[in-house]
Amino acid sequence: MSQPASAALVAACFNPTYASARAAFLQAADRAQARTDVLINDRAKAPNGSTLTTDVATLGPDTADSALVIVSGTHGPEGFVGSAAQIALLDAIARDMPELPVRIVLIHAINPWGFAHISRTTENNVDLNRNFIDWTNPPPENPLYAELHPLLTPQEWTDDVLAQADAARDAWVEQHGLDVFVDVTARGQYSHPQGLHYGGAGREWSNEALETIVARHLRGVKRIAFIDWHTGLGERGEPFFLCFNQPGDAGWQRACDWWGKENIETKGGFDGAQRPNYSGLVFHGVQKFAAPADVTGAVIEFGTKERRIMRRALQIDQYLKFGGPVSDGQRAAMREELLDAFAPLSLEWKRSVLGHAIRIQNQALNGLQGWK
Repeated sequence: MSQPASAALVAACFNPTYASARAAFLQAADRAQARTDVLINDRAKAPNGSTLTTDVATLGPDTADSALVIVSGTHGPEGFVGSAAQIALLDAIARDMPELPVRIVLIHAINPWGFAHISRTTENNVDLNRNFIDWTNPPPENPLYAELHPLLTPQEWTDDVLAQADAARDAWVEQHGLDVFVDVTARGQYSHPQGLHYGGAGREWSNEALETIVARHLRGVKRIAFIDWHTGLGERGEPFFLCFNQPGDAGWQRACDWWGKENIETKGGFDGAQRPNYSGLVFHGVQKFAAPADVTGAVIEFGTKERRIMRRALQIDQYLKFGGPVSDGQRAAMREELLDAFAPLSLEWKRSVLGHAIRIQNQALNGLQGWK
């Protein structure tokens, strides 16, 4: 079990905005004497019109053939946890690890628009974690999503409309089963640009940025330990692992050795349903861009609130972009509800997740050094 992080460490690592998180990350990188690389998103701006960037901190020898890659901000507001975990690692390196035998590549805010605007998606309403498909072929089909789309993205935000949509959704689940519902809604869809988990119509800026980062900073690497930090799934304040190595292969077994078989082979996290057949994950992008390197890793979630509340948060995210008019006060309240669903303000929650994240990152680093 992990020890919760101290309140002081939480205060040092967590930040309330994209801009402050970016500044703290770059300051921590400087303390650790890391090399930094800045990629500017020239297709979008922050809410105040300022520049959006994905920042990279690299440490260790450029000639090392093993690398730890840690990504934050794939889903905008989930980036606050990932940023805190990266800052904690940089400060630990500055204090205790003067010589690193492996490369460390920390990718901060891979989806800077979502991070800055408090939205899970990119500037084009694309779920970045569904965008890394093979765009030379037609995107994967998800025909049942069309039936659910109007139930998942209400165009009026009233108690009656929301209740009707919930009742119709529950009836759909009763007819088709929870396994089908979870798969259809979560795996990714490429037909409804204003819908949930939309995978896009082509490569997003963040997709291209990741390829650039891999080319610049992972050249010659043979072994990659990979962590993509997320929030929303699992028990509150506890880690939930989604390993995307093939079950039973060497990478899957390696993840079990690093983080515990009971964590990697869990069937929890989806209200008892089977895991969705995800498409276009960041993990798949790293595998493709870094080939022929061997990649072992996981999306690692931290639970926040019950699934009913998380479903409503997804609806809020879409409604604020595509729904009917709301007052400034209602918009602010909805944005706060969305943020608290994916980045709770609770000190207890932050202490728990940061303590777990520090342990998990250390396990990956130690495992990587023993991987030959």
